Amino acid sequence: MPRTLPKTDVVIVGMGAAGGVAALPLTNAGLKVIGLEAGGWLSPRDFAPDELRNNARNWPQSSQKCADEAPTVRADNSQQAVQGGHPMMNAVGGTTMHYWAQSWRLNPWDFEVVSATRQRYGEARIPEDSTVEDWPFGYEELEPYYDKVEYSLGISGQAGNVQGQLNAQGNIFEGPRQRDYPMGPLRASPFTDLMGAAARRLDWHPFQGPAAITTEVYEGRAPCQYHGFCNRGGCHVQAKSSTAVSSIPKAIDTGNLEVVTFARVTRIVTDNNGRVTGVDYLKGNEHFFQPADVVLLASYAYENVRLLLLSESRAFPNGLANHGGQVGRHYMTHHQGAPVTALFDRDLHNWYGLPAQGVAIDDWADDNFDHSALDFIGGANLWVHTDRKPMSAAKMPTFGKVRNWGSDWKAFVMANADRYNSSYIQKTTLPYEDNYLDLDPRVKDPLGMPVTRITAHYHDNEKRIAEFAQDKMEQWYREAGAIEILRSGIGHTMGASTHAYGGTRMGHNSNTNVVNQWGFAHEAPNLGILGASVMGTSGARNPTLTVQALAWRTAEYLAENWRSVTA
Repeated sequence: MPRTLPKTDVVIVGMGAAGGVAALPLTNAGLKVIGLEAGGWLSPRDFAPDELRNNARNWPQSSQKCADEAPTVRADNSQQAVQGGHPMMNAVGGTTMHYWAQSWRLNPWDFEVVSATRQRYGEARIPEDSTVEDWPFGYEELEPYYDKVEYSLGISGQAGNVQGQLNAQGNIFEGPRQRDYPMGPLRASPFTDLMGAAARRLDWHPFQGPAAITTEVYEGRAPCQYHGFCNRGGCHVQAKSSTAVSSIPKAIDTGNLEVVTFARVTRIVTDNNGRVTGVDYLKGNEHFFQPADVVLLASYAYENVRLLLLSESRAFPNGLANHGGQVGRHYMTHHQGAPVTALFDRDLHNWYGLPAQGVAIDDWADDNFDHSALDFIGGANLWVHTDRKPMSAAKMPTFGKVRNWGSDWKAFVMANADRYNSSYIQKTTLPYEDNYLDLDPRVKDPLGMPVTRITAHYHDNEKRIAEFAQDKMEQWYREAGAIEILRSGIGHTMGASTHAYGGTRMGHNSNTNVVNQWGFAHEAPNLGILGASVMGTSGARNPTLTVQALAWRTAEYLAENWRSVTA
């Protein structure tokens, strides 16, 4: 039997991007919060600028817990799922310790895909096998929370639309914002200047992207040093605005947050009436029950679904909050495959830097362009950035000019290591009935618990977006002077990703969604769910800032409506 601990107001499962933000408005409101994190604290001494350690040996995100619980993957239910890798990590701050730190807002269209598409193109333009719904609110509802997160964490960038006033130096396609970013964008590089000039010749609208990275001293943290090792590692000067160095310390300073590290939650506990009463967790060889009035589940999309399905009880025999069979449904990941790689006839001066130091094109994202003559909806954000290190350069493609080994290969790499670039293209992905998460009946972790199984593949709409985006990316590279272009395959199976969406979708209708418009479960009203698992659309950009804005909104609602949520 687990040892019962003193009761707290709120327990947060996972102190990463979402849980680490939610803790701040809760503790500022005076609520007592226990944050349970499966990993530990990391310090600047853990963040060596070492490409071998960080990129080849996967520091430290390939933690044993993640590795032990890696989801299995299959394209459809005719196949047996096979185990793949897990892209996340366990630590205070979660994946915000080692992510690229791109910090995008969603476009207003992403909140109303169904209604906006029907209005502009007619009913038939929604793919008939898609389960996509409009969000239960629009961009304007989330905008104040985007703003709160940007200023609390420290996001850099150049606004393109402040209260309806457009600025061509920023993203003119973005939704209107209250004010500019708290600090200016990361600096350009010779390569991003080259690509920006090419885009303007095409009459496109390039801009420096937003990043959770400081560009000046911000709340005592140093600005970015551009040392070039943060694409798979932490920041030794704390310029990366991880929740571990921003919102979590602020919440601890209130005296109302206790972070329990190396705590592995195994079950969310409910009473016979279906109300959540707390969580069971393991720490070392000890088993604890942490009672709480409210549980906020913030353990990432795959683990959110897994914990709900593992939390069977008399009240929920099919898994917590799953009477309607919606837990695990409407799964999406970004179609991040199908990049385009270009070879130039000159050096690009692209060494080091960081992946968030780039230039973006949103002309072909979302519904920013006319789809009337096209056979898909949605689009892609085109992104090129400054980030190259010796080991990654040695893996460059040879564009069919020489074989991939021997003296000719060595000579080619030496001559061209600074003359190629690979794009990062993020594309709209819709949810479909046959893309879902469940528990694998065959593969279990060391505790004997089934891992998450991903059953998902890309549908025609997403494949057409990818082909269209590749055409635009090639056009951009050619305008910038590329002499060779290499397109990668579009792919089929939708595997594990750092950009995973759905599984506990948010919406008014309890028959098609797990949580309501505030992020609380329709079937268990004192259970809140945080993360991209509640998102109903992916947009064409990284999810983290939206995840954090949603987490702040859910936490603020809880603090302001404590009595009704806990009644």
